[in-house]
Amino acid sequence: MRSFPPRLPDQPIFYPVLSEDYAARIARDWNVPASGSGYVTRFEVRRDYIERYQPQTAGGESLREYWIPAEDLPAFNAAIVGEIEITAEFT
Repeated sequence: MRSFPPRLPDQPIFYPVLSEDYAARIARDWNVPASGSGYVTRFEVRRDYIERYQPQTAGGESLREYWIPAEDLPAFNAAIVGEIEITAEFT
C-alpha cells in the first residue's frame, strides 16, 4: 500500500500517531468496537513535508500525533517514502 484513502465527510482530520503502542491502543480499543477491526501501520514521511505540522499531544506525553487536514491528505500521501506496512491487526 502506498497511500491512505480519502477521508470520509465526517473525518476532517487525518491523525497519524507517533508511536506503535499508541496506534495499537487506537486500533484495539476504539476501532474494533466501532467497526469490527483495527490496523496498525508503519510508514515514513519526507521530513521536508512533515515539518510543516507540529506534533500534538492527545492526553499524555506518549500520546502524540499529527493533525493533517483532510484536504492535505493527497500531498501527505505523495510525501510517503516507500510502502505503508501493516504491523498488527485486531478483530
